[in-house]
Formats: sequence, C-alpha cells, structure tokens
Amino acid sequence: MHDFTPVSAVIGGVFIGLAATLYLLFSGRYAGISGILRGAVFGEDDRGMDLLFIIGLLAGGVLWVLFAGKPDALGAPLPLVAIGGVLVGLGTCISHGCTSGHGVCGLGRKSASSLAAVATFLVTGIATVFVLHHLGGVPLP
Repeated sequence: MHDFTPVSAVIGGVFIGLAATLYLLFSGRYAGISGILRGAVFGEDDRGMDLLFIIGLLAGGVLWVLFAGKPDALGAPLPLVAIGGVLVGLGTCISHGCTSGHGVCGLGRKSASSLAAVATFLVTGIATVFVLHHLGGVPLP
C-alpha cells in the first residue's frame, strides 16, 4: 500500500457513484459496464447513451495517463493485458455481469446474487495475486 492516495480514491468513488446514478436517471438502466458495452456493440436499447458512456470511460483513462504523467499505466505487457481482458469478458458472461454492475449497482440494490458475485470476484482476485506473486514469482507493479 505504498501508493495509497485516499483523496483521489474518494474523488474517484464519488464520480463512479455519480456516473451510475446519472446513467440510471437518464436511461432507466443500471450502469454495468458489460451490459453497456453489449448495448453499444449490438445496438440494444438506447445505443447512443451506451456509446457516450463508453467514450467517457475511454476519455477518462486517456486524461488520467496524460495528467498523471504515467504513460506506462498498464504496468504489464499489452498481450498479457489483452489476455486478462478476454478472461474478464468470459467471466462477465458466466456471472451475468461485471464488477461495476454487481459491485456498484447490485450491492446498492441489496441483491443477494450480486453479493455472491462480488465475493467470488474478490476471492478469485486475491487467490490470483497470491499464486502469481508468492508462488510464481511475478513481481507486483
């Protein structure tokens, strides 16, 4: 936790909550990124809103890299990041949602299935870091 920055973490959390609230207010749907991406790609209901949300996510990442002065923001080789992205995508299909949908919106609705999904995400993430870092010798970024 050598890079813990509580002020930026709180600001980020506020913006995530605000974005999820505004998305629900204007679209009537929960802000699960996997569902929004599916809507943007396959043209489901309110494709324009979904495209704007995705553009905002990408723009936020680009702005962070530009203003934080960290061009190596990935912290891992691009092919490894791509493989991770594919695995996350498969996981969202299996769990019928992603961390944003289950963690931000589902827990806010007191959904039992979202609680189970978030617990599974956390345990899997902790186990993955343990195996890769402690048993596999992969250094932490």
